[in-house]
Amino acid sequence: MKKMFSLFQSKNFLRTLGVASLLTLIIGLYLLYLGSTSRVRIDKSLVQSPVITISPTTGGKVREIDVKEGQTVQSGDQLAVVGSETLRADTDGLIISASDLTGSTVTAQTQLIQMIRPVNIRVVGTIDEDKGLSDIRVGQVVSFTIDALPGHSYWGYVDEISPSALSPAFSFSTSTERTVQQFNIYAKFNSSAYPAIKNGMSAKMVVYTKTK
Repeated sequence: MKKMFSLFQSKNFLRTLGVASLLTLIIGLYLLYLGSTSRVRIDKSLVQSPVITISPTTGGKVREIDVKEGQTVQSGDQLAVVGSETLRADTDGLIISASDLTGSTVTAQTQLIQMIRPVNIRVVGTIDEDKGLSDIRVGQVVSFTIDALPGHSYWGYVDEISPSALSPAFSFSTSTERTVQQFNIYAKFNSSAYPAIKNGMSAKMVVYTKTK
C-alpha cells in the first residue's frame, strides 16, 4: 500500500513538474515573441554628421591653409587665406578634410576645407518600407553597435524619420510588382559620452518600438 501511495505521489509530482515545464516553455516563447515583435533591426547604418564646406567667396591664390584633418576649431578661428580674403570658422567643429592647395589659384567653387560639428553626429539607418517602418516613432529608444568597436553597445533615441523615400520614383518590372522603397531613420546619441565613435563608421541599429 505504501509503495502504491509513493508511486502515486511520484506520478503526481512528475505530472506537476511536466505541466510547470510546459508553462515555462510557453511563457518563454511568448516573451521571445514579444521581444522579436517589439524591435526593428536596421543593419545598414552609418555614423554621420552634416558636412560644412568652406570655400572662398571669390577666386584667388591660396596663400595659406591654417588647419589640418582631425583638428578641432572654434568659431572665429582662421582657417585659410585666399588672395586678400581670410576664411574663418562660423562655428565650433572638427576638421575632416583640408586640401593642400597652398600656392594654387582656386575659384569660388573650390572646396578648400570640410568640417563637422560633433554635437550633430547621428546614426543613420536605411530601412525597407515593409521591414517595420510603420512601427518606428520619434523618441523611441535605440541601441547600436559599431563594426570598428566590437563588444560594445551604445544607446540613443530616434531623432528623425525621413519624410520621403530615398528613391521616390516608382519602377514597375511587371504589372503586379513595384519597387520596395527605402527610408532613413536618424538616431541621436551623446557623442561626448562615446568619444571613440567617429564620423563615417559603419553601424547596426535596433529600434525598440514599445518604448514610446
